[in-house]
Formats: sequence, structure tokens, C-alpha cells
Amino acid sequence: MKLLLQRVRHAKVDVADETVGEIAQGLLAFIGLEKHDDEAAVEKMMERLLNYRVFADEQGRMNLSVVDINGGVLLVSQFTLAADTSKGRRPGFSTAAEPTRAKNLYVHALACLREQHADVAAGKFGADMQISLLNDGPVTFLLES
Repeated sequence: MKLLLQRVRHAKVDVADETVGEIAQGLLAFIGLEKHDDEAAVEKMMERLLNYRVFADEQGRMNLSVVDINGGVLLVSQFTLAADTSKGRRPGFSTAAEPTRAKNLYVHALACLREQHADVAAGKFGADMQISLLNDGPVTFLLES
């Protein structure tokens, strides 16, 4: 599993010109699910996401999590994060989770986040999505399981 986190001032996801998920300050999290991922790995990664310290404290140090600042989380499935880009000029997707399994894991990830945090929004799995964001920093991290 790969989780690309972007600290944002605000972010939203539109599908067919309709906003399906939106947050103010917080984390935009793109999730790429791979064949070996399971519910336990998803649960661990969602806990990590919520507690990853990327927001500034009073001294300007990255010591606060999205939970600490009561920020939003916008979770968006992104199949291309699971691509194998180690060679050649075209990404390979043999390591990506099969679509039905990936969707089930994505739904589980959302449930985990919503159990632990109030402000959670989502994209639409498998849809053509347009993402708008204002990256804060810019601050971007790639977490891998």
C-alpha cells in the first residue's frame, strides 16, 4: 500500500462536475492498494495517517497530527500509485490489487478513518475525478506499508 499525503489549506474532489468530497485545512490522502494488502495493513496505515505529525506547533516544528489540529482528511483512491515504475517507459500494474478487492479495502479504510476522526471526506472509487487543492508548504509525504 502506498499513501501519498499532502498537507492542504483546502481540497475537494469532483465527479461529473459535482463535488463529492471536500475539506478545509487537513490532509489530502491518495491511496494505492496492492495485491498483498489486507484489512490489518489498511487499519495500521489509517492509524498512521491520522497520527502522522506534519502540522506546525507553536515553535513552527512539525509536531502536530491532523487529529491534533482537528483538520479534515480527504481520502482518494489512486490506482496509479500501485504502478511498478522500476524500469521501462510505461508503468506496469501487475502489483495493483484487483478492482473488487481494492474497492473493499478502500471502503474499509474509510470506515476506519470515520470511526476515529470526525472530519473525513472521500472521492468516488473508480471514477474519473478532478482534484482541486491548495498544498500548504508544499508538504508531501509518501508512506508505504
